[in-house]
Amino acid sequence: MTSTTTLAAALPAEYRERLSALARDVSFDVGARLFEEGLRADRFWIIRTGTVALDMHVPGRRAAVIESLGHGELVGCSWHFGPHVWQLGAEATSPVRAQEFDAEAVRALCADDPEFGRAVACWVGQVVAHRLHATRVRLLDLYAPYGSGTR
Repeated sequence: MTSTTTLAAALPAEYRERLSALARDVSFDVGARLFEEGLRADRFWIIRTGTVALDMHVPGRRAAVIESLGHGELVGCSWHFGPHVWQLGAEATSPVRAQEFDAEAVRALCADDPEFGRAVACWVGQVVAHRLHATRVRLLDLYAPYGSGTR
């Protein structure tokens, strides 16, 4: 992921501090599923250590890994956009330590402070745009006759 989509690069320090005040520390073992496609998106995470793979269900095949996320990156975007349902799945591919956020509490903070809400929306939007591009490239690599053509 590009540095402009990590929390440190995307939000000013004041907003990062306000967001961090809502966080709780969590950890996941290798192979733990953080969320599944189609289920309710009620939280999100910022990775402190470890890696998480985003994957997509492909009928008749193993899940396609779309992207691997690491330090400082946002895991989960669907919490921000209605109907708040996960569009991808996520699995810890190494031991993970992260900050976990309750989506409802963050959305309430965004509603209470429009400038903060705008900054969070821009950050999540940048992440979504990046992930859409990564998904397209990965699916072309997996299923197009000649891949994405980026090689």
